[in-house]
Amino acid sequence: MSTYPSSMAEPEQIRAALRIYRVLAVVAGLALFVLLAAMFVKYVAPKNPTFSSVWSPIHGLIYLAYAASIANLGFKQGWGLRRIVLNGFVPILPFVAERRVTADTEAALSRAYLAGPGQPDGPGQPQPDGSGQPQPDGSGSGAPGR
Repeated sequence: MSTYPSSMAEPEQIRAALRIYRVLAVVAGLALFVLLAAMFVKYVAPKNPTFSSVWSPIHGLIYLAYAASIANLGFKQGWGLRRIVLNGFVPILPFVAERRVTADTEAALSRAYLAGPGQPDGPGQPQPDGSGQPQPDGSGSGAPGR
């Protein structure tokens, strides 16, 4: 019996979602700093709203893509809605969240890799044919259709 979490997507899908999330986390973090500068220029410095009126919608689109990427990663990793919301939608610096999410995801992937999808009890365990090796079809059994 496999201990691979059934609520998780395949490791390749999770890694792809993690790559997209990491890029968008950095871009969203930088866009947040630019937005803060735009707000400063709009309300404090020379009180010029032009930069803010141009940058604010751009920042909104970047943040929407970031939020979609954290939702995608969370659903593929089997997170609950609360964790997805806390990691992606609470306005904290994405740089901080990105490091923690990446470490958690890599740890989960390494645990999932050790469990191995479809491995009966791990490598080297006795197989139904008595060889101790997985069968070429990957089923662990010599019987067809399993």
